[in-house]
Amino acid sequence: MSADEHAERFTLLRPLLFTIVYEILGSATESDDVLQDSYLRWASVDLATVRDTKSYLAQLVTRQALNALRASARRREDYIGPWLPEPLLLAENDASADVVLAESVSMAMLVLLETLGPDERAVFVLREVFGFDYHAIATAVGKSVAAVRQVAHRAREHVQARRQRFEPVDAATSARITEQFMTAAATGDLEGLLWLLAPDVTWTADSGGKTTASRRPVVGAQKVAAVLMSLFRQERLADLRIEMVNCNNTPAMVLSGERLEGVFLIEIADGKITNFYAIRNPDKLLAVAVPRQISR
Repeated sequence: MSADEHAERFTLLRPLLFTIVYEILGSATESDDVLQDSYLRWASVDLATVRDTKSYLAQLVTRQALNALRASARRREDYIGPWLPEPLLLAENDASADVVLAESVSMAMLVLLETLGPDERAVFVLREVFGFDYHAIATAVGKSVAAVRQVAHRAREHVQARRQRFEPVDAATSARITEQFMTAAATGDLEGLLWLLAPDVTWTADSGGKTTASRRPVVGAQKVAAVLMSLFRQERLADLRIEMVNCNNTPAMVLSGERLEGVFLIEIADGKITNFYAIRNPDKLLAVAVPRQISR
């Protein structure tokens, strides 16, 4: 088999493989590294021995992703302030046709997946999002099929217990509320902001200690509104540009001046804004450069 065939098979499945790894790691940068390392391993495989390319490569990248996740565990323990997944800039309408995939890459789901152990996270992603059979998952995580079934059940219950029980917000409603928020924030309309915020709205900022940001989540409409009023104060906005984008299938604002200041994602439920995710760590902002394609 030629090197061209290795490359062709891998390239065809790359959006799927990236999505698997990103959902396990929560880092687009690390996911790219895992895929590069996985491809080097794949390039030496005798293709005559591969019966199912999709399953084989999914297993390969999952093993590499788990190695990367375990290696980064200590760094995350020492991280200053809240740790949020890297924002994923999506091509327009990329995930909108697939409800399961759209939810699985949402910032809310990725934050929830952070509460799972490495094996639980990998098993949940492969089974619940991508529908791989238990035998393929067992090979990927190095466990028996019986053990994988137990892990899958435990992970599913954990996620279902913590997942918000609201109907998904349609794109039109999401866009409308986001536009209302931007108008209120840009004009300093405190009453307008408070009307849009859920009473227990939460502001979570990830700076890694490298920029000025709250090192603990801020909870409550009045407190979050105060944070927003400070962030969007008039004299500051004069030097900043605000761009609306789709990150993680969620409305997001990119603030930039001489450099990228931050990416702010909004979570909406029951007609109100329930969560703000503010990524301020400059290392994580590097991921917001080129729109990604995801797949399952």
